[in-house]
Amino acid sequence: MVELHVERTIAASPEQVFDWLADPRSLTAAPLVLKAGWAQGVSGPAVGALREVHGVGTWFREEITAFDRPRSYAYLIVRSFPPFNHEGGTLTFTPSGDGTHVDWRSNYTHPGRAGGALLEAITRRLLRSSFLAILAACAKALESQQRSQQ
Repeated sequence: MVELHVERTIAASPEQVFDWLADPRSLTAAPLVLKAGWAQGVSGPAVGALREVHGVGTWFREEITAFDRPRSYAYLIVRSFPPFNHEGGTLTFTPSGDGTHVDWRSNYTHPGRAGGALLEAITRRLLRSSFLAILAACAKALESQQRSQQ
């Protein structure tokens, strides 16, 4: 099983960080993500909302399974290529000084027919670097916005 855990403190309010990261378009900050958005007929984040992510050699359909703005939200990959057995992902937002500490966790496996442990070794690195790139883009966007408002 792959257990991903990344974290970062961002110099912006929990509401700002939560809203930026809950918007599926923010996932395009990952280098291999080409397009991301709400599934057809979905207008915004809520429990049960579906988001779709298309990347180089991959696609995901994720369902929002918990939504507690600005404290946390959780999601589950319900369909994908390559296939995932996803146990879920959670982003937690905690006030920290003048900013927000983001804790992002996701656990999954790939079925043997899809490459199993071999594919896990590859996706572990790709997803970890993608999560870190998304958090870095959030920090860059919100922190520069904070500076321009001062």
